[in-house]
Amino acid sequence: MLARKDKHSQILDEVEVELMASQSLVKRVIFNEEKMSLWFRVGRGLVAALAIAVALSAIYAARLGPPFPAWQYRSLFVGVMLILAFVFYPFRKGRFSIPMDGVPLLLSIITTAYMFLQYPATEFRGGNPNQWDVLFGTIVIILVIEGCRRTNGLPMALVAGFFVAYIFLGPYLPGLLGHRGFRYVKMIDFMFVSTQGVFSELVNIAATILLLFILFGSFLVKSGIGQFFIDLACALMGRLPGGPALVAVVSSALMGTVTGNGAANVTITGSFTIPLMKRVGYRKEFAGAVEAVASQGGQIMPPIMGASAFIMADYTGIPYIKIAAMALIPAILYFFTAAVVIYLEARKSGLHGMQAHEVPRLGEVLKKGWYKLTPLILIVALLVMGYSPMLAGFWAIIACIVLSWVQKSTRIGWLAILESMESGVRSAVAIAMAVAAAGLIVGSVIMTGLGIRFSRLAIELSGGELLPLLFFVMIASIILGMGMPTVSAYVILSMLAAPALVKLGVPMIAAHLYVFYFGIISGITPPVAITAYIAAGIAGGNATKTAWEATRIGLAGFIVPYMFIYNNALLLQGPTAEIIQTSITSLVGITCFAVAMQGWMLRTANIVQRVMMVTVAILMIDAGTISDIIGAVLIIITILWQLLENRKADRVAHERVAG
Repeated sequence: MLARKDKHSQILDEVEVELMASQSLVKRVIFNEEKMSLWFRVGRGLVAALAIAVALSAIYAARLGPPFPAWQYRSLFVGVMLILAFVFYPFRKGRFSIPMDGVPLLLSIITTAYMFLQYPATEFRGGNPNQWDVLFGTIVIILVIEGCRRTNGLPMALVAGFFVAYIFLGPYLPGLLGHRGFRYVKMIDFMFVSTQGVFSELVNIAATILLLFILFGSFLVKSGIGQFFIDLACALMGRLPGGPALVAVVSSALMGTVTGNGAANVTITGSFTIPLMKRVGYRKEFAGAVEAVASQGGQIMPPIMGASAFIMADYTGIPYIKIAAMALIPAILYFFTAAVVIYLEARKSGLHGMQAHEVPRLGEVLKKGWYKLTPLILIVALLVMGYSPMLAGFWAIIACIVLSWVQKSTRIGWLAILESMESGVRSAVAIAMAVAAAGLIVGSVIMTGLGIRFSRLAIELSGGELLPLLFFVMIASIILGMGMPTVSAYVILSMLAAPALVKLGVPMIAAHLYVFYFGIISGITPPVAITAYIAAGIAGGNATKTAWEATRIGLAGFIVPYMFIYNNALLLQGPTAEIIQTSITSLVGITCFAVAMQGWMLRTANIVQRVMMVTVAILMIDAGTISDIIGAVLIIITILWQLLENRKADRVAHERVAG
């Protein structure tokens, strides 16, 4: 008995080592440096092989199309991702529990086998599922909600569970929220047997396009482009006041073109930029906040935006490359705002840039690494030429592997290829669980007709006025985004809130980008600010203080969505001259808002000057000749006022020295 207990303890210790280690499973299976038992080595080898198989299926689908029919392929993807979720995200962090992890893992394996082997019989029973369909459909829904809880947190799981429960609670709810209710079998038929629930188009996008671009990001980082972006940002911004913080903004913007993920962005660039900021005098919380704000914005930076952008393309029917183009100016405004706030903070605090010997020369950086931009350029070129995102991602991955051989230190060999595939799929597990849970939410909204009723309710609450509705939607977007990934928040709001905006005359793409943008910003707003918390961990600062600091830095960016709602020229709609004029006035407006928030322009700004700057920012939201002129006059008055104050202060200082 004692021997068994010791053996069991040894197994748990091995599992803890496995789950807590950051090195890839592939390398550890091959080299077995930890000298673990044979059975465990085989087990983790199977997990690695399963992850690699998922990656290969996405690459295969990109070139030749999905290997199985739609329902079978989607259900297989969800099933395999459930298996990986219960392996990579145990109930207790770092320890594998037989009842809490082994049981759902076994159920996932059995359910996946049932779904795959029962096709096409299950689909043929659409409208009349049998008892086995009801049983396994129930298990899938429970596993998806639990898998989502483990990978994305409790709030997202609670929201998914609420929407499933809402299907049955309708008859007991008052007013517009009520509906006639549905039988349990009907719910299973819709959520499990059809392709409108768990196995909706969202899962298809995740299994093909999203997974492929996550793999592309994994290959691109492996090829050394992350260091190239950091070096390029240092060369451009390192010597300016607040240089390290500006490096964080620029490098995160560049990295965002690859990852489209705030958490991944802050992990890659933050390990370099945060210590650099701390070294030149920035507080821990400010350093973490800067990196969090910059990294979170990576999801709106083309050409590879966050997962929601690909779903947006499917919902709106607008090609992804056009959505990326429309999002470009708002993304630039977001990062420009962050840079202005940081620069003003540096001037106010008297901080300097990096030392000359620490800053690489721009020419040398470009000479050594310009070719690393080729995969990104290739993606844009292929999308503009009309190729599908899947095919563009496929050839971009091939380009990464080929170009990595230019330098010996970045060569991607067969082992690195396997590691990149495993790493990419591991990163995709959370997104897969999020979209599967989002499928439950979408299915509930469609079944119950909640979307139409919610739009009517929102319009009634706003009195039919656009500005109050925009404010309500902003608050809803931020609240939802706090507790769930951006893709889930976007899916819910695109079904509930975006239609209300469209009914009040907002163009469809502007409405979708509006909820998308604020869902992203929620990643830096307390009380649940995942990106800010990761940055705080790297900086060694207080997580809550870092989140509030990030909110303060990013606050000026809150007016950007209002700008493109009231003036669609920022979304490249309209004549070129109007687009240029609007872009310039928007840059001026958010700069003035940043000045007001920081309380610094050429010197400390008094309350009247800050009010004047806020007024300019508001005037610039809805661009027009008269508002632009008034804004320009207020800016000139403020600058002259501050120059006079500086001259007066210099004169007083001179008199004191003379005296």
